Amino acid sequence: MKTNFSVYNQDLAVQMDGLTRIIESNPMLDAVLQKAVELEIKHYYVGAGCIAQSVWNHLLGLPLQHGINDVDFVYYDADVSYDKECEVIHNVREQFGDMDMPVRLDIKNQARVHLWYEQHFGYTIQPYNSLEEAINTWPTTATALGVRRTEGGAWKVYAPFGLNDLFGLIVRANKVQITQEIYNNKVQRWRANWPGLRVIPWESN
Repeated sequence: MKTNFSVYNQDLAVQMDGLTRIIESNPMLDAVLQKAVELEIKHYYVGAGCIAQSVWNHLLGLPLQHGINDVDFVYYDADVSYDKECEVIHNVREQFGDMDMPVRLDIKNQARVHLWYEQHFGYTIQPYNSLEEAINTWPTTATALGVRRTEGGAWKVYAPFGLNDLFGLIVRANKVQITQEIYNNKVQRWRANWPGLRVIPWESN
C-alpha cells in the first residue's frame, strides 16, 4: 500500500522524524548504523542511494530493501594512501562481518576520490576538503544525503539540498560535478525500480 506522502510536508521537523523512522524500519540500515557507532572513525556517514531508496520504497508501498544494490559508507581521512584505505575497509567489514549483509558494503575515503575519479568517469575533479564537501557534489538532490548515529543515539543528518525532493519523489540533477550521461544512466535504472518517481529532465533543471 502506498503512503500518502503529502503528510511529509515542507516542515523539516516532520521530514526528519519521518526519515529516521523509515531508516529504523529497515533492519539492514538500522543494524549498520547501530554497529557503525562502535567503529573508531570520527567522521563518517551512511548515505546516498540506500537511504533515499528506503524512503522511496516506504512512500511507494514497496519492501524497504527493494532495489538497493549497496550501502554507501563514506568517511574522510587526510591520509590518502591506498594502504590506509584498505586497512579501514578491512576493519569496517570485520566489524560488520556477522551481519550477513544482503548487499555490498561500499566503503570509500572521500579524501582520495579525486585520485581515481578520472579513470572511472573520464574527467578530473578537485580534491574534497571535507566529507560534507563531497556529499555536496553527489549526483542528485534527493540522494545527496548522509546520516549517522551518535554514541548517545542522537541522529546526525547532512542534507545540503534539504529533504523536499526526497519526500516529493523528485529526481533532480545536481550539476555541480556529474555529466548528463551519468545522470541519465542513473535515471534509467531508477525508473525501472521506482516508476512512481518524478524525474526532472537534465535540460529542464
